[in-house]
Amino acid sequence: MTSRTAAVERLSPQEIDERLAAASVAYLPLGSLEFHGPHLPIGLDALTAYGLCLRAAEASGGIVLPAVYQAVGGEHSRYPWTIMSDSPAAIETLLTETLSRLSDFGVRRVVLLSGHFADEQRDLITRVAEQWNQTGEPLHAVARTLGQAPEPPVAPDHAGRFESLLLHSLAPELVHVDALPDADAFPAPEGENPFGQDRHRADHPLHGVFGPDPRRLDVAAAGGLRDHLVTWIAGLATE
Repeated sequence: MTSRTAAVERLSPQEIDERLAAASVAYLPLGSLEFHGPHLPIGLDALTAYGLCLRAAEASGGIVLPAVYQAVGGEHSRYPWTIMSDSPAAIETLLTETLSRLSDFGVRRVVLLSGHFADEQRDLITRVAEQWNQTGEPLHAVARTLGQAPEPPVAPDHAGRFESLLLHSLAPELVHVDALPDADAFPAPEGENPFGQDRHRADHPLHGVFGPDPRRLDVAAAGGLRDHLVTWIAGLATE
């Protein structure tokens, strides 16, 4: 019987083989350790990528590797508890070696999915997949970030409505919008650009949050956003 979980670290070799016989797909989620305001955990990017990959694999087959907490790029490198790499080459080597080993095991498709979607991160994983696909190996790699999802019901952001809703749909106990300053007492400046540089100011009520204000979060929208992304990610394994 095929195991109920797709998390490879929880599977025996026989269970892995059974899942891959049914669908020869491995998902490799990536993210960062990065400041996401006082209301969200620093591991959000990898947590969301991993959670979405698990749901895609459990619905459509395949296995999910543990999340890689390594990333490059973005504007939060100097924020508290952001640990961002300055060496994309080291991450590229790690990912390429992982693809090579999965190919040795007979996996035929790998989906690299990054919950951290800075331009530099998108370019890194795209480069890894493109270079791998030129090797002639039967394994084919697909690389995407969550920022590339087509027509999501909520637009991508950093620590705003999109990321708060997405994590709420996967692990609601990790979302604490009440940790942000009270929206009535400390409203965002009227007419401001929610992605503007003022959000870097330490005295801003949404310091480090780039996107729509998450303080009055409509959690009823969380499931629809999650399901839209899961369907898209599962499709990457078969397109």
